[in-house]
Amino acid sequence: MFSRKIRIAILVALTVCGAAPAATDAQTRRKTTSSRRRTRPRRKPPAAPVVRYTAPRSPGDVASTLSSMMDHTRSGSWGAMVVSLTRGDTLFARNVGEPMLPASTMKLFTSAIALERFGPDYHLSTDVLRDGPVGPDGTLNGNIYVRGDGDPALSGKFLPGGASAPMSRLAELVAQQGIKHVTGAVIGDATGFDDQKIPDGWLSRYLQASYAARVSALSLNENLVAVAVTPTSPGRPATVTLEPSTSTIPLVASVRTVAGGGARLGFRKQSDGTIVANGSIGSRAGTRKYVYIVEDPATFATGAFRNALVARGIQVDGGTRLGKTPANASKVTGLLSPPLASMIAAMNRESINHYAELFFRDAARGPKRDEIGSVRNASATLLNFFATKVGADTSHLFFADGSGLSTLDRVTPRSQVQLLGYAHRAPWGPWLHSSLPVAGDSELLRRRMRNTPAEGNLHAKTGTTNEVIGLAGYVTAVNGEVLAFSFLYNGSDRWTAKSMIDVMSETLASFGR
Repeated sequence: MFSRKIRIAILVALTVCGAAPAATDAQTRRKTTSSRRRTRPRRKPPAAPVVRYTAPRSPGDVASTLSSMMDHTRSGSWGAMVVSLTRGDTLFARNVGEPMLPASTMKLFTSAIALERFGPDYHLSTDVLRDGPVGPDGTLNGNIYVRGDGDPALSGKFLPGGASAPMSRLAELVAQQGIKHVTGAVIGDATGFDDQKIPDGWLSRYLQASYAARVSALSLNENLVAVAVTPTSPGRPATVTLEPSTSTIPLVASVRTVAGGGARLGFRKQSDGTIVANGSIGSRAGTRKYVYIVEDPATFATGAFRNALVARGIQVDGGTRLGKTPANASKVTGLLSPPLASMIAAMNRESINHYAELFFRDAARGPKRDEIGSVRNASATLLNFFATKVGADTSHLFFADGSGLSTLDRVTPRSQVQLLGYAHRAPWGPWLHSSLPVAGDSELLRRRMRNTPAEGNLHAKTGTTNEVIGLAGYVTAVNGEVLAFSFLYNGSDRWTAKSMIDVMSETLASFGR
């Protein structure tokens, strides 16, 4: 993941490209434009009504209180359900079977199907294989393959060393196997997934934002590439590089170093994928980084692997291309992902869409890798899970992606609560529970519900887009009852809805009977 300064630069780079990212959950809120780029003052959200949480003492009190709180929104529609997992009774229900947009609460479904199919300790593996023999002098007479396994953590987030760390580590492992020279090409294998890089229902305005990275079984650095500009001495060219380094994205740079600490930089991406950087940077400015979406992740990752091999001192005679690994290829080495539970925790706490899209397709492939990772297969896998394991009605469920960014996704409050109930009893349930942000304490809920009974108590997944506010998860009542809840609002009065969701959650934490 990138630092805060770099994430700010992401939006600047996107502005240079003419793209306008849309608001969606936490990943958008991390990006801010500089004041000089604003053409009009930021519009303040409408003031939400001041409503305080209560302490109901019966299911009837809960129902009437939550209902009155929902009625404060000026437009839009609500769907909600609250169930006591301890006693098994329903405390509140409104439009529980209504199909609604879930936004990032969809990640609960993706988390569950991934944990159900693999278990919390499972590791994905990005493998390197060869289709020829290796001679005594370390010469591989043939091609070398890097085969993607749908690992979203193939980045510097879990490995020290930055964006180039995964491919550098793979190259090091190859060298340890005695390979010094490859006479053939470096071939990237992304055939574990189908070719759909952009899910149906992703709006065009999303597509140059980092939260809408392309999808591939062979993905590197969350399919983002940074252009790093480092000053030298005044009058000399600046150093301009790609992070991670890759042979498949051409870079043309004309940036000079000047005196001072500022920078006047311009970036553009040409139709053939070439990135052009020009302008000037002050000798005291430090490194500036601008980030682009990678349009062809597998080609990008393959080029990064080739560069890593060369940097490690391994001679490669051929170029790069994509292809399927032959069935008789020999494994050279592999790089394991962190445990699935660790990656699920990162996904839910930071609401990382890229992780969700890969996990969704990974679940379709399963541990035997006997299916193609596609939205169609993943949706069928998830629907079958609901029908046979959760015991839920699937007639109003539709899954167009794994992250909730698609405008075509539909879930029901009842299905979310049923899923939470199943997870509460499942062997992997504690890992799902601990992956969720905690009210007033962590990640997306750090600033919400502070100094209330929900703080440190409620664990839930958020969901936010331009027309959705949602929260679904667990909270413990004052008498120790564990409650599963789903609050979904679809409409334009999102600020009021968000305020009401917090107050309703605080009320559930105060409930006792």
